[in-house]
Amino acid sequence: MKLHYNFPPAAGYPLNRCLYRLKSDDAFRERYLADPEATLREAGLDPERIAALRALDRDRLLALGAHAYLVFMASLRLKMSTASQTFERF
Repeated sequence: MKLHYNFPPAAGYPLNRCLYRLKSDDAFRERYLADPEATLREAGLDPERIAALRALDRDRLLALGAHAYLVFMASLRLKMSTASQTFERF
């Protein structure tokens, strides 16, 4: 039986942890926006995951074990942090 949803593999934990922090941790997100490479290296990500995250390449992130919700929310939070307009509804 094929499942509708595939759970992320355990090997994806560092990437998902980083995505969660980008989504939820204002200080971490600010550090990322100031120096993405250093912040992602400090988070323990390898160059392949760093490149996928910097590009916000959803398909590549999912292939590397990212959780779809975290990819969406981290991307949204980063856009909200850098957008010139305000987001009144979230």
